[in-house]
Amino acid sequence: MKTLAENRAFGGVQGVYSHAARTTGCDMTFGLFLPAEAEEGPVPVLWFLSGLTCTHENAMVKAGAQQWAAAEGIALVFPDTSPRGADVADDAAYDLGQGAGFYVNAAQAPWVPHFRMWDYVTTELPEALFKAFPLDEGRQAISGHSMGGHGALTIAMSIPGRFRSVSAFAPIAHPTASEWGRKQFAAYLGPDESAWAAHDATLLMRKRGFDGPVLVDQGSSDQFLDLLRPEALAEAMAARRQEGAFRMQRGYDHSYFFISTFMEEHVTFHSRALYD
Repeated sequence: MKTLAENRAFGGVQGVYSHAARTTGCDMTFGLFLPAEAEEGPVPVLWFLSGLTCTHENAMVKAGAQQWAAAEGIALVFPDTSPRGADVADDAAYDLGQGAGFYVNAAQAPWVPHFRMWDYVTTELPEALFKAFPLDEGRQAISGHSMGGHGALTIAMSIPGRFRSVSAFAPIAHPTASEWGRKQFAAYLGPDESAWAAHDATLLMRKRGFDGPVLVDQGSSDQFLDLLRPEALAEAMAARRQEGAFRMQRGYDHSYFFISTFMEEHVTFHSRALYD
């Protein structure tokens, strides 16, 4: 574990660290905010998964989450969105390859050697974090934006009991029925669409739901609404009578202005579950 930066923020420390990851076969960088309470012992942790083209830095700098996490005594983890490096496969398009890992384990060439973001985010990075930092493994929550909202929802529903709550900002809600999903799943997972279902939040909501509260915020003026398919997830939540809320926020778009506007409410939502 290498320390790249540590800065005092809201009584705690915002750090940036890197480590050699076995799952992705390259160095991975992540951000970690520890509130002041971490000096006394393990604290609850909220994961934030970012979207297409992002690194660990986007949400860490733009979402404004640290001040609210500090107020609640919660740590924040900001993983990267894909493996990176000169020997890591990439694509000219912004929505495939580096910066677009989609939180899946690739099964197709040329992506197989490095693109194992599901294993990295669900297994390797948690193991490294709980070993190196004062984090309470029994109190975890997860959130994300766009591609990261897709990741947060699918991971939370696929690992029952790990996360006490899940939230998402403008998630890619039904990727098997959208070009933000079908393109990437075909490239990473192959042509067998039955393998795609495990990574579709709407299908998972219909099949099993989540064993805790869910909060989804979607901007009504989001320029990517047709790609996100939020209505499918909202219908699935209602049909399942899932605990939680789907909120359409009038006039908001897909940007970090939208995320930062509602971040306090999301952190408070997770705090209630983490300290219950």
